[in-house]
Amino acid sequence: MNPEEIAQRLELLRIEHRDLDAAIIALAAATVPDQLQLARLKKKKLKLRDEISWCEDQLLPDIIA
Repeated sequence: MNPEEIAQRLELLRIEHRDLDAAIIALAAATVPDQLQLARLKKKKLKLRDEISWCEDQLLPDIIA
């Protein structure tokens, strides 16, 4: 993947992460939240966070001075 593709993927991942966050908040606010669904959404959100971190690392690699 070139940097432009990574940047595009990163933006899509961030949008999906925000959408999942909103879905988790909405589901948690229900009178009887579905705990299994909440757990699945949170797990997916963590996976997205890991992928976001990977993309960010690819765009801005660590430079040891």
